[in-house]
Amino acid sequence: MDYYRPDTTEDALSWLASRDGQARTIAAGCTDLLAATPNSGLSGPVLDLTGINELRGVSELPDAWRIGATTTWTDIIRHPLPPAFDALKLAAREVGSVQIQNAATVAGNLCNASPAADGAPCLLGLDASVELSSIASVRTLPLSEFIEGPRRTALRPDEIVSAIVVPKTATRGVSTFLKLGARKYLVISIAMVSARLVIESGAVADAAIAVGACSPVARRLDALESRLKGRPADATLASLATDALVAEALSPIDDVRADAAYRSGSAAELVRRAIAAIATPETEIAA
Repeated sequence: MDYYRPDTTEDALSWLASRDGQARTIAAGCTDLLAATPNSGLSGPVLDLTGINELRGVSELPDAWRIGATTTWTDIIRHPLPPAFDALKLAAREVGSVQIQNAATVAGNLCNASPAADGAPCLLGLDASVELSSIASVRTLPLSEFIEGPRRTALRPDEIVSAIVVPKTATRGVSTFLKLGARKYLVISIAMVSARLVIESGAVADAAIAVGACSPVARRLDALESRLKGRPADATLASLATDALVAEALSPIDDVRADAAYRSGSAAELVRRAIAAIATPETEIAA
C-alpha cells in the first residue's frame, strides 16, 4: 500500500502534485474513512495529514479566527473562543464519543460532506470559508460553495484543506446548537440547527440560522434571518420561525431515521427552541 505521512505542508503538497491527478485518499482523523471501507485497511495511495503540526490548532488573527485543518473536536471544545462559537463547541460534543472527538478533525467533517455533518451548520452560521492549498497556489471558498452535495466537495486532486477561516465580522452575538436523533448520544442527526443572534438594545441586530440533515447540504435560512432582524428579542421572537418559512428552504428526504415531513417539522421546532434559548434564556424550553 502507498501510504505517506509527512510532517510539513510543503511535503504533503509536493506528494499530491507528484500524483499528477491520480486517485488518492486524504486522511485527517479517519473516523469516517475507516468506517466506510469494507477492508481491514485503506487502499492506497493515502496521504495522512495528522503528522503536520502546523495544520493543527486555533489562532486569532487581526480580522479572523483560523482553524487549522487537523484541529480536532476536542481542540475546539478546549480552546477559549467568543460566545458566537458556542454552537460549534456544542456540536463538537455531539461528534461521536470522546474518543472520536479526540481523533476526528474539523476539516475531515467538512470534506466527508455528509448532509448530517454536525460542524457544517455551525460554520455556515459563522460565514466560514475554506482555505484550499496546492503546491501552486492557495484559494479560499465560502463553505456554502465548498460542499457541493452529499459526499461531493470542490476540492481539486492536487489540493488539501489547510484551514477554516471565520471572519470576525461574523463572531458577534451568541449562538447555540440543537440536534435531534433517535437517542441522545452517539447518533446521526434527524435534524439539527445552529442559531446565532446579535441582540442590541433589546432587538435583533443580526441573525444567522442554519439547518443540517434536512437537505443535500446544510442551509442558511435567509428569509427567516431577514424576518428576525429588527424584531424585539422577547418571548414572541421564536414564533416568527413558522413551519412554512423553515420548510421553504429545506428539501428533506425519507430514510430509515425519519420521513421528510417529520424532518421538516422537527427542524422548525428546533429553530424555534434555539431562537428562544438565546432571546429569552430565562425561559425554560420544554424537552
